[in-house]
Amino acid sequence: MTTFLRPGQQAAAAFGLAFDVDRDASGAAPAAVFNKNDRLAISDQRQRLPIYAHRTELLYLVETHATTVVVGETGSGKTTQIPQYLHEAGWTQGDKMIACTQPRRVAAMTVATRVAEEMGCRLGQQVGYSIRFEDVSTPEVTKVRFCTDGVLLREMMSDPLLLKYSVVMVDEAHERSLATDVLLGLLKKIQRRRPDLRVIISSATIEAEKMARFFDTSNVRRPRGHAEVAQEGAAPSRSPALMSVEGRTHNVQIHYLEAAVDNYLQVAVETSVAIHKEDLPGDILIFLTGQDECEAVVKLLEEEGRRLQRSRLKWRLQPMALYAGLSAPHQLAAFDAAPRGVRKVVVSTNIAETSVTLEGIVYVIDSCFAKQRCYNPLTGLESLLIAPISKASAQQRAGRAGRVRPGHCLRLCTEADYEDKLPATTVPEMQRSDLSGTVLQLKSLGIDNVMTFEWLAPPPAETMIRALETLHALGALDEDVRLARPIGLQMAELPLDPVLARMLLAAGEMGCTAEVLTVVAMLSVQSIWAGGGRRDVDEAKARFAVAEGDLVSYLNVWRAWEESKRSKKWAVANHVMHRSLLRAADIRSQLQAHLRRLGFKQASALEGATSFDHDQELDIVRKALAAGMFINAARLTEETQVKLADQSDTGAAIYRLVRSAGGDAAAVKLRIHHSSVLFRCRPAWVCFYAAEQNDTGWYEMRDVLAIESGWLTELAGHVYRMVPLNPQMRR
Repeated sequence: MTTFLRPGQQAAAAFGLAFDVDRDASGAAPAAVFNKNDRLAISDQRQRLPIYAHRTELLYLVETHATTVVVGETGSGKTTQIPQYLHEAGWTQGDKMIACTQPRRVAAMTVATRVAEEMGCRLGQQVGYSIRFEDVSTPEVTKVRFCTDGVLLREMMSDPLLLKYSVVMVDEAHERSLATDVLLGLLKKIQRRRPDLRVIISSATIEAEKMARFFDTSNVRRPRGHAEVAQEGAAPSRSPALMSVEGRTHNVQIHYLEAAVDNYLQVAVETSVAIHKEDLPGDILIFLTGQDECEAVVKLLEEEGRRLQRSRLKWRLQPMALYAGLSAPHQLAAFDAAPRGVRKVVVSTNIAETSVTLEGIVYVIDSCFAKQRCYNPLTGLESLLIAPISKASAQQRAGRAGRVRPGHCLRLCTEADYEDKLPATTVPEMQRSDLSGTVLQLKSLGIDNVMTFEWLAPPPAETMIRALETLHALGALDEDVRLARPIGLQMAELPLDPVLARMLLAAGEMGCTAEVLTVVAMLSVQSIWAGGGRRDVDEAKARFAVAEGDLVSYLNVWRAWEESKRSKKWAVANHVMHRSLLRAADIRSQLQAHLRRLGFKQASALEGATSFDHDQELDIVRKALAAGMFINAARLTEETQVKLADQSDTGAAIYRLVRSAGGDAAAVKLRIHHSSVLFRCRPAWVCFYAAEQNDTGWYEMRDVLAIESGWLTELAGHVYRMVPLNPQMRR
């Protein structure tokens, strides 16, 4: 009997909409999948996919080669079908499994849901998924497991050779995320011990040959006495196989500007209006760099739409934004088909660049820019700056116009600039990220000499040295640069970055695990504050704000939410994201279980307290937090930055890094980000969880904790010592 679900009863993932928008999946909408054959039976749908014609050839290559590189456009069916082909061919017989990794968490969830539907099983049984802090699979039952790259890396800590897997498929490898590059390097090492392990790499054309060369060990002689895990049958070829699968994209015409422009936002609006006035059918997708730009262009287009309402055009303009911080209902609206007589204009960041299909898009307007995160090992800080995209990304963006019908891509640059100034590929995350967490993980896997590890893209030596220095300062590495016992081992076992892991261990030592668990859990979600007017959010923050900073304010939010019995009505009234708090609660309980396994008991320093005053108990909590963040300590100076055009501007207080000993770090000027509860305060000494440089050149500190200067030498005497300050500097 067919069972019908009430509206809102079905899980969001069942509709095939998903985004991996932050460290966790809270508030994210699942990735949209366009399926023009959705009225056919599932077996017929599978046979209509381009990869179906290559099923036999694919299985032959996997059988005879240790590594197979599959090049396939989005929509070819490689992600959903290859694991099923392997399962049907017997690669999951006995106690073996197939792993398929994804760079984004929610992509792993949505693909697993679709494959479970195609295989006719319940999600979590034969087909399951695992993402950070969430595992939907059944031991000894699950045969096909979708997971993020990071989850599989953590699994290696208990199973270094991945003995439970017969095949590991690394999907979307061309995105070159940090975890993907590390995973590829480790898989190459595992294959030397396990020639029977098959590796399938799904990649874009531009990266395929590079990955094939990386895994080609046919000319490498194995050392004498090299132990291998016993296997049956002849060893497969150590020379990788390459296979190409056509996609289902239509022809896309590319257009360029005749001359360069200064304001691409205004040109994007003018181009959209010009297309709209042609009065031909088809929706428009505009690629911009961030939330502020998206919202600004939507407002401009709304004004243009009102102005054009009196015209005799057949279509009405309906602009809408699409970016990571947008709530799930608003994200979903971008995927709804436009009503009759309406032209939808989706103004998006690069969130719509891959893995999603916006039905009805015929025109793509590409600014050819994106925000890129870069880590500077000389200062130990990140920058989030607008930079030109790569040609590979530009091709992905253009493909959005050809998913459902022939389309047009209008690039807001000249053809000469496109050819000369856009790089071929984006710089891999490995070469522009902080590697302290990566190095800690490699050390925990027994790879002591990380400098000689085989990287697909070797990171800068300065970044590696900074990572080793940071881990040594946190106590994770000893004087011989080996994993310290027990702290280093304990930090590696916690699924957190080293700073947060060190906080938790310090809390266990100081007897305040309850409070620090709450803070760490809330730092592990994107944001607990709901969108809306900035003034409303600032007023909501003020209700919970304390002079000790954001991290202690989180404790006030948590306690008030718990006292409301986790009421969603309370969350809405206080501009707090209820789903983020629920996610934080789940993370908190899992981290608490990790601490119990490490031998730390639950303890509270503030139990029974009615307010968070400056007392001894609160100082214990603040010290535990500072024990992880002391690397990011800053002191207030007498300098101020004043807007000369604004006579009422009192100036922004300038902070300097405490750990700088001259050089680039000494020149860095920091200020408190406007989202912090300390934005209008001037604490003399602070620690911050994150700081990034924006387009104005400022480094802005987020999640700030006010501290006492003496705590730095007390908690990290091996890093800091007291010296007389320059008289011009504030004490």
